[in-house]
Amino acid sequence: MIHRQPILYSLAGLLAGGVLTALILLTARPTAPSNSSNSDPVSNSTTAPANPASVPVRSRIMGQTDQHFIVMMIPHHEDAVAMADLASNRAQHSELKALARSIKTTQTREIQEMQTWYKQWYGTTVPQWQPGMGIKSPSNQLARSAGSPGWGMGMMGHRGMMGMRTDLVALQNAKDFDRTFIEEMIPHHQMAVMMAQMVLTNSQHPEIQRLAESIVKTQTAEINQMQQWYQTWYPSQTQ
Repeated sequence: MIHRQPILYSLAGLLAGGVLTALILLTARPTAPSNSSNSDPVSNSTTAPANPASVPVRSRIMGQTDQHFIVMMIPHHEDAVAMADLASNRAQHSELKALARSIKTTQTREIQEMQTWYKQWYGTTVPQWQPGMGIKSPSNQLARSAGSPGWGMGMMGHRGMMGMRTDLVALQNAKDFDRTFIEEMIPHHQMAVMMAQMVLTNSQHPEIQRLAESIVKTQTAEINQMQQWYQTWYPSQTQ
């Protein structure tokens, strides 16, 4: 039986901190005070326009959501591609070899797309993340004032994703490669799906929205397929 739930939940909690901050900042926009001297009920019931100063803040937060998503998702994809490369050589089941080829083709293309978008939108190449590294942004001060963790805290979840690289060593040395591959790739896919679902809430760019939707659809289908194979090939492990 696959026992990766605690790891997945801990990573999800760390990642969710940053996304929840963005949600709080997007919803806690100031509104103009109502005009108490106006007795017209129709005028009083009209919603006051949002503070114009809040519009750039909202735009920046949404842009940062896309930026952080790319920076996190690229190394996550790279790990999946590295695992797929191992499967192309070591997998015993032809079905798993075919899945590995598909994962490598799809996620390599998505990495290239994200790298191109990052250069176009942010004027630089995608930075390499290291454990504990955080992006400094104007939203951090607002996040602290709201009593919530800033994006830097959310990005700490990347430590867990970098830890997936350790799985490559275990996978490379696994006696039963196919079983270990499935046990590693399913939670890896689950993390990608979770990240994609989160970015859909605040994404500014339609390209990111389409990519996130594709990740959810494709990787959910691959998770289901791997689960079916696992139950068929390793019935004693699923009881």
